[in-house]
Amino acid sequence: MSHNAHIEVPDAPSLPGLTFRHFRGESDYPAMIAVLEGSKEADQLEYSISIEDIINEFNHLYNCDPYKDMLFAEIDHQVIGYTWVWWEETDETWVCPHIVYILPEWRNKGIRRAMLHYNEKRAKEIASEYPTGKPRFFQAWAQETETHWISVVTTENYGPVRYGFHMVRSLEEDTPDLLLPDGIEVRPARPEDYWTIWGAAKKALQDLWEGSRFRDEFFEEFMDDPTFNPGLWVIAWDTDTDQVVGTIMNYIDEAENKEFNRKRGHLEFVSVQRPYRGKGLAKALIARSFTILKDQGMTEAVLGVDAENPSGALHLYERMGFHKVKQRIIYRKPMTE
Repeated sequence: MSHNAHIEVPDAPSLPGLTFRHFRGESDYPAMIAVLEGSKEADQLEYSISIEDIINEFNHLYNCDPYKDMLFAEIDHQVIGYTWVWWEETDETWVCPHIVYILPEWRNKGIRRAMLHYNEKRAKEIASEYPTGKPRFFQAWAQETETHWISVVTTENYGPVRYGFHMVRSLEEDTPDLLLPDGIEVRPARPEDYWTIWGAAKKALQDLWEGSRFRDEFFEEFMDDPTFNPGLWVIAWDTDTDQVVGTIMNYIDEAENKEFNRKRGHLEFVSVQRPYRGKGLAKALIARSFTILKDQGMTEAVLGVDAENPSGALHLYERMGFHKVKQRIIYRKPMTE
C-alpha cells in the first residue's frame, strides 16, 4: 500500500476534510512535534521535544514498523493527530501498548476514539503473527492530567492495573552525609564500563513490575540522547568482587530546563542488586546524586517510581525528601479474538 493512500477508519466521524494515512517517513517529524507541542498545555505536561529527539527515538524502535503501526489523521492535508502501536513480551504477558495523540481542538469529535479502535485492530493483526500461550492485553497509559485520553480509554473498558508517581525534591534543603556500606566504593563511569553498568542496572530492574521489558534498546537510545552525561552518574562497585552493585544514571535536560525556567536534574535507572539491599546503599547513592546535581547549579531533583515497587522505593524516596507531584496510570484491556 502506498504511504500516501487514504486509509478507511470505520468508526471515524464524518467531518469535512478528515482523512487518514500511514507514516511517510522523516517528513512527518515536524507534524508530530506540532501535535505534541499543541497538546502540552491542555494535558498539563512538562517536557521538551525536538526533531533530534524524534530521530533518536526512531533510530531505536523495537517491535514496531512505523509504516504499518502508525496512523495519521489530517484535516485538509494538515496533521491533527497520530497513533503509535508496538508490542512487548515479558515473562508473564504479551501486550500491545498504544497511544493516540490529537490536538485539543479536535478532541470531543469522536476522532480519537475511532483511532483507538484502529489501533486495537492493528494490535490484533500483530498478535496473530506471534502465537503465545501468555495472556494478551491492549495497553495504554496516561498522566493524571491527561483527562481526555483517560476518559476515552476508560469508556472503552480499559482498567487501571498499575500506578506510578513523578516525584520532586528540593536541592536547597540540606543533603544528608551518608556513608557507603563497608566494601563498597563509588568510581567514575568509564566508557569501557558503560555496558557493564547497564547490565547490572538491567539485572536489578528485573525485580520491578514486568521488569523483563527493560531492553538494551533503552540504553542505546539513552546513550544517543544529548542529555547523556556519565560524568553525573553515581556507580557503586563491590571492591572484593569488582562487580557493579548500585547505579544512578543522573542527567540534566538543558532544553527542558530552559523551556520551563527551572534548574532540574533527573535521577534515572536507580538500582541496587538484591544482595546489597537494606544496607543503606541506595540512600548513600541518592545523597551523592544530590551533591553532584547541586554542584551543577541544579535546585531540584526528580525521578519516577512504581507505586508498588517491591523494594519499597516509594517510601525510600519519601524518606530522602522527595514528594509526589503527579500520578501516572497504566491501563489494560484483555485482547480477545
